[in-house]
Amino acid sequence: YIEAGWPGSNPKDEEFFRRAQTELDAATLSKLVAFGSTRRKGIKAEDDLQIKMLVDSKAPTVCIVAKAHLWQVTDIIRADPQENLDMIRDSVSYLVSQGRTVMVDLEHYFDGFKFNEEYTLKCCQAAVDGGAEVLVMCDTNGGSMPWEIEKITKETLSHESCDSTTFGIHCHNDCGLAVANSLVAVQSGVGLVQGTINGIGERTGNADLCSIVPSLALHCECKMAIQKDDLEDITSLSRYLDETLNRTPDRGAPYVGASAFAHKGGLHVAALERSVDSYQHIDPSKVGNQLRVLISELSGRQNILGKIKKLDLDIGDDAVVAERALVILDRVKKLESMGYTFEGADASVELMILHSTQGYCPPFQVLDYTAQVYDTNVDSASRVMSKMEQHGSDHHNKNKPKNLARATVNVRVLDDPNHDGADGQDFIDRLEVSEGNGPVDALANALKKALAPTHPELQNLQLIDYKVRILDPESATGAATRVMIEFKNVETNHKWTTVSVDRNIISASLNALVDGFEYALKDAVAACVIDSLFE
Repeated sequence: YIEAGWPGSNPKDEEFFRRAQTELDAATLSKLVAFGSTRRKGIKAEDDLQIKMLVDSKAPTVCIVAKAHLWQVTDIIRADPQENLDMIRDSVSYLVSQGRTVMVDLEHYFDGFKFNEEYTLKCCQAAVDGGAEVLVMCDTNGGSMPWEIEKITKETLSHESCDSTTFGIHCHNDCGLAVANSLVAVQSGVGLVQGTINGIGERTGNADLCSIVPSLALHCECKMAIQKDDLEDITSLSRYLDETLNRTPDRGAPYVGASAFAHKGGLHVAALERSVDSYQHIDPSKVGNQLRVLISELSGRQNILGKIKKLDLDIGDDAVVAERALVILDRVKKLESMGYTFEGADASVELMILHSTQGYCPPFQVLDYTAQVYDTNVDSASRVMSKMEQHGSDHHNKNKPKNLARATVNVRVLDDPNHDGADGQDFIDRLEVSEGNGPVDALANALKKALAPTHPELQNLQLIDYKVRILDPESATGAATRVMIEFKNVETNHKWTTVSVDRNIISASLNALVDGFEYALKDAVAACVIDSLFE
């Protein structure tokens, strides 16, 4: 099922259900659920406007929320306990009479059961009497423990009024237990789990379906409509949603995170070389993810050897490869002592390995560069106010302010197609100028402008994230800064990250940019002797 909104709460959700009738295919439309609530106090269900809008949504299934906690009924919505039961029964009965399949979210179910078990079960009975097909027990405040979920679920399902009804579970993550509580509820007999992709929801979030669904399919062997082969899309689904919502993906998310199957300890990696099952609970490809070997000061030689093997480089016999791996590992440890971190910067590690290969030559070299920032208003408060007056209150809108930075980049490029080589040289120097919203943006634009004539494939290159961390804040404005830049090929959706450290933030940024551009071109580089051209 896809719960698609509350048509009675806002025009946007109302428009969605209207458009869904003509813009969604029949299979998707059949799974839509419209959300709402029971009728209000003192009014018939057919006269309640929000229930009328549930019917008008034409969603085949409706899920309504009802109070199942006696204290919430008497003190929060201030209704008579019997009237609340009538509200549940009447609302369900009317919606069923309109041809809808009805689910009832029993709000505060577990807290209500502990407060007054008899009344909470009466709420279940009222929903069943009205014709509800699914009753969803909600841990609304997110404070229930797994053993409480198990006990109350089993007691509920064993009650005589509930033995022929499908029950569901709806957990919030306030104690970090939403996934665990959902799995325990399934083990205890519920047949439906409510959750969200990536656990997105109010407060600390809802139960994460990207953890629940693979766990049920791969560890619990539950019978579900989804096939195991369908799980291969769940990682891309997770990242697509984050991309759509402009959220930074959680690298540590189970199953779908970039670090879910990442290993850096040398002992772990050595074991993985013998068997991939030694330090991972499933084959990551089953959920569309992949094994990653991270490089850090904790790494062993085996990590580097794994990287070399993955790159399929012809470095030499095993002895030479092992020697190179130790040299690279030593360099990694020295760089990390200076503030570098390679755990999230695989591209920089691959370039380090490539640069140690005798036959590799970088596709370009930055000979020199300049970056300027200019403004006519240097008072911070008035500058902000001036931009707000000129461009509206959204002064951060990147499409509105004029460029305030200019960069010049002088690069040497190999094998330029527009260069006839008449002077006997195999390279050409190209100087380009570009502007941007800041010095890093201007440098990126100038670098791409200088390289694009030789490497038009760089038009597909996009910078999607830029992070700066101060490594020694006690040095104030002279502190060393670590810059990490994430890139994306918009044609292939391949992403990579580079890292650099310098006490000059512009230099650190340019070095990370250069690595990112070089990584984008690494597969197109012809072999050459690395030192001969740039001497």
